[in-house]
Amino acid sequence: MKPDKTAIVLIEYQNDFVSEGGAQHEAVRDVMRATNMLANSVALLDGARQAGLTILHVPISFAEGYPELSTRPYGILAGVIAARAFRRGSWGAQIADAMAPIDGEIVVEGKRGLDCFASTNIDFILRQHGITHLAIAGFLTNCCVESTMRSAYERGYHVATLIDCCATIGEEEQRVAITKDFPMFSLPMTGREFLAQFG
Repeated sequence: MKPDKTAIVLIEYQNDFVSEGGAQHEAVRDVMRATNMLANSVALLDGARQAGLTILHVPISFAEGYPELSTRPYGILAGVIAARAFRRGSWGAQIADAMAPIDGEIVVEGKRGLDCFASTNIDFILRQHGITHLAIAGFLTNCCVESTMRSAYERGYHVATLIDCCATIGEEEQRVAITKDFPMFSLPMTGREFLAQFG
């Protein structure tokens, strides 16, 4: 991998997931602890900055009342509404301090669903930067991370999924995603293994 052709995509490192008191934190806390996910992600971000990689932060947010979503939501998005999570302008929707963007990093706007490619201009941004290789990390392992991985694979990117830099709502869901699904559409590896490719 060449640094100028490689990006990391950091999905939903927002207080509602990452921080105590976040609307969805309790749901992911156990897997975060089991994998040391946040510390691994901070190390990933630090290493990516040192290596000169393109860094994209991809938060999700909704206007008050969730007008962007169906009037009859179901599945994961129904859970977001029930928890009143990721409301634009709220503390919960802010990217957590430990993973906050710095000058020169890209915050991708418009994520309203699961796949980062579906409602944003992330593909345009990546191609404008000449990116051919992606590493994906964040929340939820078997939801937004997996959906984005599949879309990136379909679009011809060379995809790595960082198995110790993602978390979801249960250990079984985490295990199945990283052992069964990730290898079909990406090269699963740890954040440390990914960074080692840049010396």
